[in-house]
Amino acid sequence: MEGVHAMAARPVTPLAAAREAAGYTQENLAVALGVERTTIGRWDRGIQSPQPWQRRGLAAALQISLDALDDLLRRTVRRPAADTSTAQGSSVSSPVTNAAGRMVHRNQSVPEVDVIHAGIPRLRRALDRLDLPDDGPTRSPDDLRSEIIRASDDRLQSRYGGLARRLPGLIAELARAGQLGDTAGRRDAAALLTLALRAADGVAFKAGYLDLSARLIDMMRSTAQIAEDPLLLAVVAYVRTESFFATGDLDTAARALDVATDHVPDLDQISSSAAFGALHMRAAVVAGRAGKADVATDHLREARRAAVGVPEGIYLGTAFGPASLRIHELAVAVELRDPPGIERAASWNPPDELPAERRSHYFIDLARAQLDLGYHDDAYLCLQTARQAAPEHVRTHPQVRQSLSTLLRTHNAPSTGLLDLAAWARAR
Repeated sequence: MEGVHAMAARPVTPLAAAREAAGYTQENLAVALGVERTTIGRWDRGIQSPQPWQRRGLAAALQISLDALDDLLRRTVRRPAADTSTAQGSSVSSPVTNAAGRMVHRNQSVPEVDVIHAGIPRLRRALDRLDLPDDGPTRSPDDLRSEIIRASDDRLQSRYGGLARRLPGLIAELARAGQLGDTAGRRDAAALLTLALRAADGVAFKAGYLDLSARLIDMMRSTAQIAEDPLLLAVVAYVRTESFFATGDLDTAARALDVATDHVPDLDQISSSAAFGALHMRAAVVAGRAGKADVATDHLREARRAAVGVPEGIYLGTAFGPASLRIHELAVAVELRDPPGIERAASWNPPDELPAERRSHYFIDLARAQLDLGYHDDAYLCLQTARQAAPEHVRTHPQVRQSLSTLLRTHNAPSTGLLDLAAWARAR
């Protein structure tokens, strides 16, 4: 009997304990909330968190406040044991010096923001030496291609700290590869280097190094031209929009995207259709930000046409497909301050299979929309969901800070959860 009890024992998470204290089994709570029992099980184990629109009902069932529910969810969420990079920092096993010059000892945690800032000087040096790379080993093209896939995935999952550590060495290695082999080999190395530079831009832009981001985009244009790949040039045009957003030059952004779409070849190929559709998604957001609703609608129509034959996936480092399109539809509706469009787009939930950065964008935009509509509690919940999806991305996102600043100003007595979130994101 004792052995049977030991086998049946299981760890009770904070959320599961609160559910049981409220008198609910997984089955009857699922019935009360209108979800599957397996959904409650995933919430209990911290594998998945309830969406913003589900949390009011859950808090009411548990007879606790939304702030208390947020605390339960934070303490319940499960992180993979092998992951050495968390939302708060990276574990280190030997003394290091962080960006502020402080010594961090064994088994302490280096905040990811410190890891990123400490990696930027090394990244700049790697770019300075691109035509004169240091001597060193150079892996096979297949191995380098695998490293680029990993770097692209890290960017899409907003693991910027790991990228900041690895990219300087990878860029130097790709620069060496570009000086070896025949013409075809040099073109292949240039194509991989373009994608490595794109991953580096993800780090630089999100961390606020706009000068470095602009430099990386210019270098991407040069390496894409060496690669002689028109789809890579489309990728560069997509990323280049960041520079125009930063300066507010929306007319030039629109022209650059129009030129790029005109040069996408072979639209009967999936990869070409994905590039074409992604450019139109981006152009729709530009038009929405410029207040040009008709133009934005036209671009979304073209993107939908492209998405018909393209499964959701990653194409040359860009997520495209029906789900990515829906996320951009919300972004356009938010830019246009279009309540019906926001309601249509917000009736959908991005699947977990989408890249974390993409999913967090959806909830960041939805938070902006809820703020505009006066639903401040829902905006707060959306920001919490975005944080759970991609903490490194959310913490550095200027729109998150703007939304949090608005929430702080409009609450006479901000909740502990809101104050904690604002402090974490360094919002004022």
